[in-house]
Amino acid sequence: MTADPSVWRVKGMPLAPATGHGVLDGMRLAVKDIFAVTGFAAGAGNPDWLATALPAAEDAPAVARLRAAGAVVQGIAHTDEFAYSLSGANAHYGAPPNPAAPGLVTGGSSSGPASAVATGHADIGLGTDTSGSIRVPASCCGLFGLRPTHGAVPTEGVLPLAPSFDTVGWITRDAGTLAAVGEVLLPPGPVAPPRRLLAVGGTAESAARLGVPVAGAELSTFDDPDALLLAFRRVQAAESWRAHGAWVEAHPRALAPDVEGRFRFGAGVSAADEAEARARLAAGRAELLAMLGDDAWLVLPAGGPGHARGLGLAGRDAWRRDILRCSVPASAYGLPSVSLPTGADPPAGIALIAPPGHDRALLALVASAL
Repeated sequence: MTADPSVWRVKGMPLAPATGHGVLDGMRLAVKDIFAVTGFAAGAGNPDWLATALPAAEDAPAVARLRAAGAVVQGIAHTDEFAYSLSGANAHYGAPPNPAAPGLVTGGSSSGPASAVATGHADIGLGTDTSGSIRVPASCCGLFGLRPTHGAVPTEGVLPLAPSFDTVGWITRDAGTLAAVGEVLLPPGPVAPPRRLLAVGGTAESAARLGVPVAGAELSTFDDPDALLLAFRRVQAAESWRAHGAWVEAHPRALAPDVEGRFRFGAGVSAADEAEARARLAAGRAELLAMLGDDAWLVLPAGGPGHARGLGLAGRDAWRRDILRCSVPASAYGLPSVSLPTGADPPAGIALIAPPGHDRALLALVASAL
């Protein structure tokens, strides 16, 4: 069968074999095209970048660990350009299929890995989540996805976007596989469930099936969503411009206009504005963690359903803003968050957010309840 070019940049049978044996024996891995895979360049979702990128001398640590645990690299799957979008509709390679909602996008930027898992051509989608790029495609495709605590999984060998928020994560079809990957990639940590869940935005009914007492809450209880988004956007864009601004300047119009616009916003963020935004994020994090204490986790919409394929720029921007209101808290505060399907049609999941280091507890709760 010919590999779908909207999903895969390069695919093998497999592309790279396992290097050991373990809990992932025989599982097929779709790797987002910003990870180092030995012998292949990382294309970053852009053909101009790929044209001068060099083959990797070794795997990124996350890829190496998964191969050592028995996973095989099925192929390198597409991403939104430089992982700086949430739509999953790449201007150069197209929008990969979403079998759970054929008229809608997969969400991004881990769009290729999500589609590969959703279509049954991979068991694990390895990706990244800076502002929602694991949780959103998982939600839009009816899948499971984990954004770990910031820094819990090494990001070496991964093309950076905004290092203060970049996180390696993964997408699977079932909670058991999600937890098995966690056994390989996550450090030790607590596994006990919370005593209560604080459900925001109509998530209470879905959260109740997890078997933990649920209370209603509002985003405004712990933060001003619009002020948080602005602070996050400033820091993300400033870091992104430092990472790739020189390339963007040297390659005008090589990026889709909306992606280039996000980079160029970063060029205008002053040092004072960035410092103020960072202080805002630090204060918000402390406030949220104090509210959660030792016994509560937060439940938010995970993002979804996806927007219509072919939607115009204004519609995509409005959809993106709505998604970010719920996806940014975990990103801005470096907290672990798991997205799980609700059975909605079209798919739209919920996301649990736990205190830092409680990644294994998130996976244990979801695996035991679903």
